[in-house]
Amino acid sequence: MHETQRREVSDAKALKGLAHPLRQQMLARLQRNGPATSADLAAEFGADRGATSYHLRQLARFGFIQEDTARSTGRRKYWRAVPEDVRLPHHAANAEAEATAQEIGHQCWERAEHDLAAFLTTPDAFGEFGAAALHSLGGTTLTAEELARFTDEYIAFLTRWHREPDQGSPGSRHITVLFNAFPTPDDSDRQRLSPHGPASDADARQSQSP
Repeated sequence: MHETQRREVSDAKALKGLAHPLRQQMLARLQRNGPATSADLAAEFGADRGATSYHLRQLARFGFIQEDTARSTGRRKYWRAVPEDVRLPHHAANAEAEATAQEIGHQCWERAEHDLAAFLTTPDAFGEFGAAALHSLGGTTLTAEELARFTDEYIAFLTRWHREPDQGSPGSRHITVLFNAFPTPDDSDRQRLSPHGPASDADARQSQSP
């Protein structure tokens, strides 16, 4: 069993190494379905095998995947995802790194929302899994420190239930778990964040200048 480790990814080069859309897709595929070769992934994604090999090497360079030596034979190299709790920076060291982290986050959520929409279109087609699926919307009142603890406890809970693709019980399948915990915007927040909201103090001072 591979232990899931928390990893803070703030290095600009590592972020850029992860940001490429095809690399994101390949990493998600390895996480969901287990080890594969570059030829397998090239066929699945309709990509050039040479390009696929390059992208795999880049993911391995920054530690997101590694060779599965138990499966690899000769020139047939298998890759597997490294079990990690990857954390993107809220405030990166520079604007480029921060923009890259935001792009990675957008890609992840777009993929998750696409999968959710596909499931919700025909939940009955998933049989017992569709019946067991849960969608929940709730809320609570917390301080910022409590929210951080709440998030850590959630991640710890999810980690306890983590199974690698080859560790699942008979009849199991990959399950997508979405999690959002954020301050509920109120009217003052919406006004402050609106692009058409009131001018800032600096803008107000400038507009009053002769």
